[in-house]
Amino acid sequence: MNYSIVIYLIGTLLQFQAAFLLLPALIGLLYREEEGYVYLIVAAITFLAGLLFKSRKPEVQKIRTREGIVITGVGWISLSLIGAIPLFLCGHTENFTDAVFEIASGFTTTGASVLSNLESMPRCMMFWRSFTHWIGGMGVLVFLLAVLPSNADGMHIMRAESPGPNVDKLVPRVRQTAFILYAMYMILTLAEFLLLILGQMPVFDAACLTFGTAGTGGFGVRSDSVVSYNSFCQVVITVFMVLFGVNFKLYYLIYAGKLKEAFKQEEVQGYLIIYAAAVILISVDLYLQIGSVGDSIKHAAFQAASVMTTTGFATADFDKWHTLPKVIMVCLMFVGACAGSTGGGVKVSRILLYVKQVRREVLSFVHPKSVKKIRLDGKGVSEETIRTTNAYLMVYGLVAFVSLILISLDGFDFTTSFTAVLATLNNIGPGLGAVGPMGSFAGFSAFSKWVFIFDMIAGRLEIFPILILFNRLTWKK
Repeated sequence: MNYSIVIYLIGTLLQFQAAFLLLPALIGLLYREEEGYVYLIVAAITFLAGLLFKSRKPEVQKIRTREGIVITGVGWISLSLIGAIPLFLCGHTENFTDAVFEIASGFTTTGASVLSNLESMPRCMMFWRSFTHWIGGMGVLVFLLAVLPSNADGMHIMRAESPGPNVDKLVPRVRQTAFILYAMYMILTLAEFLLLILGQMPVFDAACLTFGTAGTGGFGVRSDSVVSYNSFCQVVITVFMVLFGVNFKLYYLIYAGKLKEAFKQEEVQGYLIIYAAAVILISVDLYLQIGSVGDSIKHAAFQAASVMTTTGFATADFDKWHTLPKVIMVCLMFVGACAGSTGGGVKVSRILLYVKQVRREVLSFVHPKSVKKIRLDGKGVSEETIRTTNAYLMVYGLVAFVSLILISLDGFDFTTSFTAVLATLNNIGPGLGAVGPMGSFAGFSAFSKWVFIFDMIAGRLEIFPILILFNRLTWKK
């Protein structure tokens, strides 16, 4: 383990977080809120801590797999703990556990909350919790890669932080790949913000909801999520939730003029097919329930996009819908968005690989001597990728099972407990029952909230980077 490069880059991360904390401080000063000074003080202390960590430059700047994983895991834990301090000091949460839960939910783009009556909260706090979505959506460490020393290979960091079974560089250099990803991320963010302003949404609300959509997080500034905004704004948010749930490689290929290759991606096709099928089925059931074609399609399209991309916004309380739409919602929670997007879940690419593996096994029974290679987008998938994809599903199931056992001690009904675990581990936010779109996680015990915090961070980093931190061999020098 090259501890010097780990400490140095964690110091760089702390300096970035200090810079991020200046934004809510500025919002607080702009709206004359005393809480803004708290953010300013925490930013200053965090920046000084970063300087201390960077006081000694590492002689060897090589980042191997272990260093990349440790930097990612420790970095995300640090982001959540430090980001929670202003909320706790300002008295916006009852205890530090709630503050960590709220900010971990923000950085991991989960959107689960323990807060209520958001309208009474100061603007600087609401801005900070929404801005954490935008920071965590593409990945703060991916952003950090753009400023890494030119001789440091950050591919291991990108693979540890970026979602999906396999992460490839868009261009040969990692720094340039990180820059391209964030450039596309910013362009889409700006486009949505301007359209929401065009839809007569207040500027502050438009900024916060844009952050929540871009990061597929779901924190809003009103207790009813986005129910009280006009239809135009709801449609804009629906469209951009779908766009941010797509693998960003699609946008790069379009930019590069490779349109045929862009729309031949099996994962994107599968993503759109699953989404369209869900919208149609939910729309039909909703029409039978509410009798309006327009409202049925609008709510179905919005909620399917919100759950599948793991954003978590709501235009309706889908916990009150019929059984079929709720079952579809739970399935979408599991599937999630595309790899290489800002969305969570198992990812469509993994679902495709699981389906292709089942098909290969069925064919092997018919033709035992046949050797069929699994292909995705016309390219052969390595057996190592298949192995890690299967391992992910097993570990995912184990973590979900253990989490469900632990939180069941709180005595909530099965629907609430099961969907609460699914919602946090898949970084979705709302579930069903007491944690539905109009509910919250406030009723759970402090112990259960720490279980959820672990699930949110593990789910965002796809479990292994967090589990590896508990292996003593990881820390061997």
